Amino acid sequence: MPEPEGKQEKPATNPVGGVLREALNSPQIVPVLAILTAMIIGGVIIALVGGNPFAAYMGLAQGAFGSFKALSETAIWATPYIFAGLAVALAFKGGLFNIGAEGQLALGAVVAAWVGYALPDMLGIALPGWLHLFLSIALGTLAGALWAAIPGLLKAYTGGHEVINTIMMNYIALNITSFLLNGPMKDKSPTNVIARTPLIEEGARLPLLFEGFRVHWGFILALAVAAGIWWLLWKTTLGFEIRTVGANPDAAKYAGINVKRTIVLTMALSGMLAGMAGTIEVTGLNYRHELGFSIGYGFDAIAIALLGKIHPLGVVLSSILFAAMRNGATRMQFLTQIPVDIISVIQALILLFVAADAIVRYIYRIRASEDKLVLTRGWGG
Repeated sequence: MPEPEGKQEKPATNPVGGVLREALNSPQIVPVLAILTAMIIGGVIIALVGGNPFAAYMGLAQGAFGSFKALSETAIWATPYIFAGLAVALAFKGGLFNIGAEGQLALGAVVAAWVGYALPDMLGIALPGWLHLFLSIALGTLAGALWAAIPGLLKAYTGGHEVINTIMMNYIALNITSFLLNGPMKDKSPTNVIARTPLIEEGARLPLLFEGFRVHWGFILALAVAAGIWWLLWKTTLGFEIRTVGANPDAAKYAGINVKRTIVLTMALSGMLAGMAGTIEVTGLNYRHELGFSIGYGFDAIAIALLGKIHPLGVVLSSILFAAMRNGATRMQFLTQIPVDIISVIQALILLFVAADAIVRYIYRIRASEDKLVLTRGWGG
C-alpha cells in the first residue's frame, strides 16, 4: 500500500559529494585548477624533452622553499610582484586595464634613485636617515601616480582608450629612463661601463629583516599595503565608488558618483602602487637603478592580478607563486638540467587558463560563473 504523499521518504544525500560539488562550483576553484592544469602540461613537456617532471618540480620546490635563504629570496621576488599586481588589480576593479605598470615602475625607480644619491648634494645639507628614506619612497611613488594619471585624464575627458595610452606611455617612460641612465644619471665611476645610477646613500636604504639575508622590510610593507587596498576597496566610500564605476559607469553616474574623477583617481592610485614597486626595489634591494632590472614585472603583474581574481589576498598568494617559480627555477635547472624557460611556459599556460576560464570549466565540468570581469570598455566607453 503506497505511503501518504506527505510521508514519502526523501532520497539519501551524500554530504561528501555535496561539499565537493559546492567546491567545484566556487569561483575560487578556477585559478587552482588553472595552476594544476598548467603544471600537468608543463610536466608533459618536460617528459617529452627527456626530463623527469617529478624531479624538476621537486627541484623547483626546493629552490623556492627548501631553506631559510630560499624563503628569503622568494620573498624578495614576491615584493615587486605584490605591488605591481595590486596596481593592475585596483585598475581592474575600476573597469580599467592598466598595461602601463612597467613604465610607472621604471619611473618610480629612477626618481627614487635620484633622490637617494643626489638630493642631499643638491640641497647642500645632510638629510636624517628616516627623512631621506621617506622622500625616496614618497617621490618615487608620486612619479608613478602622476604618470598613470595622464592616461586616466585622457580616458575620462577625451575618451582615449587606456590600453593604447598606457602602452604608449610605457615606451615614453622606458626611453626616458634609458636616456637618463646612459646620460645625466649614469654612474661616473671609472669601473662602470653599464647604464646605472650611482649607489644611493645609506640613509635612503630600507633595513634588512634578518641579518645575513637579503629580505628587507619592503616585503612587510607590501603585505601591509595589500591589507590597506582591501580596506580601501571594501570599507571606504572611495572604494565603493571605484567598484561601482568599474561595474557600471552609467549607473554610477545616475547615483551621483563623479565618474571622471573616479577614473582619474583610480589610475593614479594604480600608478602609485606600480611606482612603489620600483622605489622598494631601489631602496630595499639594488640600492641603485639599473637599466632593464624590472623588465617583465609590469606584464607579469597582469597575470598575477588575473590569477588572484583581482582580490588583494589573491594577488599576494599568486605573487608568492610566481616568485617561487622564478626563484626555484635556477635550482631546478641545476639539479635536472631542465632549462629555466619552462617556467615562463608554465606561467603563460596559467594566464591562458585563467583568462580563458571556459577551457578549465569545460575540462572539469564546472558550472559557469555568473560573475563577469570587465577588463576594459570600448573606445570612448
